[in-house]
Amino acid sequence: MKHMVFSAPVANSPTVAANVMLAAMAVIGVIDNVVPLLAEVVGLWQFYLMRTVLSIPLIYGLAAIGLGQVAPRNWGAVALRSFLVAVSMMFYFSALALMPYAEALAGLFTSPIFIVLISVLFLGMRIGKVRVLAVLLGFAGVLFVLQPNVMNFDWLILLPVAGGFFYALGAIATRSLCDGESTVSMLFGMLIAQAVMGLVGLGMLELWPLPVAEGADGFVTRGWVWPVWEITHWVLVQAVGSVLGVYLIIKAYQLGEASFVAVFEYSVMIVGPAFAWIVFGQEIGLWQMFGIALIILAGATIAVRSR
Repeated sequence: MKHMVFSAPVANSPTVAANVMLAAMAVIGVIDNVVPLLAEVVGLWQFYLMRTVLSIPLIYGLAAIGLGQVAPRNWGAVALRSFLVAVSMMFYFSALALMPYAEALAGLFTSPIFIVLISVLFLGMRIGKVRVLAVLLGFAGVLFVLQPNVMNFDWLILLPVAGGFFYALGAIATRSLCDGESTVSMLFGMLIAQAVMGLVGLGMLELWPLPVAEGADGFVTRGWVWPVWEITHWVLVQAVGSVLGVYLIIKAYQLGEASFVAVFEYSVMIVGPAFAWIVFGQEIGLWQMFGIALIILAGATIAVRSR
């Protein structure tokens, strides 16, 4: 799961920053593979609520050691940004439960493409030929990974792309509305937004129950499940891993220049699918590998050219 962090570097140590970011992406690449295990037992909305309850003490721990304040400066801006990212993660987690990791991640990593497109079409930003080419390369990479069937189109593949779109909106809101906000307050806001969405989702399913498929197919339509002791440790792994991953991302951006560090975020597109292949046997085809390479190249180019 990607995270948006915009921190002014306190020291310039490119090698250390790169290694810290690689460690962060290794954590994220592993813990996101846990979501399909959770999806077999609980629903998305219960997962949202449980993860927030387990994460909040860790967030206050980050604040206690001086990584930022929990309370935001601009409540409205942080609330909007939190909602957008929470919606993004809703689509992303749903995709993780229903399709191979590489495909879900490829859809989420359309966010740099959407950021450029939204900035050009609605914010009046001008871009050069290099970034135009990067957008086209990234789009081609997504097609290679998702491999849509034109004759028998499966709308399911749009789930992670929707996640990428809302993540892009969240990134733009972070840059334009949340300047000066601490990463801790933005992470806290996102978790609270997810908890609220979890409560609303559970409430709606209680009032208007939907047919629930077995296993991961019922992830979105499943209401509250009890007992959950068999997967509580996985929710805890997700909660701790997410907070640890964000902490490492913060350190990476503090130690290195943002456009340089951002390139190393794309290592998750190697670590995550590799872990899914080794542990869960999710194979990646040659063309999908080529698509992942194109997405990494496109995203890295956009990051560097946006300096």
